[in-house]
Amino acid sequence: MGRPRELSVEAPRGWDRPTVAVPVLLCLSLVGGQLPSFSTAANRGVLGAGAVLLCLGLSHRLPRRPAPRRLASGAAWWLLPVTVFVGFEAVTFALARGQDFPTFSRLADPLLEVHLLRSGAWFAWLAGFWALVRR
Repeated sequence: MGRPRELSVEAPRGWDRPTVAVPVLLCLSLVGGQLPSFSTAANRGVLGAGAVLLCLGLSHRLPRRPAPRRLASGAAWWLLPVTVFVGFEAVTFALARGQDFPTFSRLADPLLEVHLLRSGAWFAWLAGFWALVRR
């Protein structure tokens, strides 16, 4: 008869530590930042990295960090700028105004042409997704 999953304690794996995970994410972001935007290689990189992280998140191979019992009192205020951003982005995309009223993603394109900034954006995306996988 096996022990219940909640009562068993798993030893931390070596590859699960930040000293291993951060350099791996950094290397992936440096490679991803060199790929041209919206190219087939870039799309494969995003889908591949996302699929691997999604599979890791759905599996029970990673030890989970405990989720907070409740959010801090000021956390709800973050919904306001996020809602405004999403609403603005959705309306400008739906109206398809083009250059007259560009979306935030179109405004970010000149910045993301610099490979180092694009690598930083990749790293932020991968690190955020890794943090979600660990929850």
